[in-house]
Amino acid sequence: MSKVAIEVVRESLHFSAAHFTIFSATERENLHGHNFRLKGVFESEIRDDGLCFDYGKIKAILQAICDELDERFLVPADSPYLDIERINGRVQLTFNGETMSLPEHDVLVVPLRNITVEELATWIADQLTASSEFQELGVTKLQIKVASGSGQWGVVSRDLI
Repeated sequence: MSKVAIEVVRESLHFSAAHFTIFSATERENLHGHNFRLKGVFESEIRDDGLCFDYGKIKAILQAICDELDERFLVPADSPYLDIERINGRVQLTFNGETMSLPEHDVLVVPLRNITVEELATWIADQLTASSEFQELGVTKLQIKVASGSGQWGVVSRDLI
């Protein structure tokens, strides 16, 4: 059997999110946002029916991930430099003695060390491969790419079998 890589790219696979990158215990970027883009490459054997898998299922899973991240302030739960507290419907962030408070519904605390394209690509790959619907597709290799701007992609690749 032949293996083929299918690249999944859609205009709708994007999310707009705010964040700041943390560089050290005392240095971070100012709060800002990006229009992030997402795409993936998936490898599988061609089945007897001439198809590798139903890429519509992958598109739906990736779209749900983008929708979860869209129009949120992304906060890294695992940063050793950031204290996060939830108080009366707000998320309070303290970094290097400076505190900011945001409405809880605007914030998504993500289990990452930092909000960077490389961390987001890894987290998205984790979310995708944890999906039972994805696991049933028989994908043997994947590559997830996340961009925060033109020419700046975080890429993670995984062998699944």
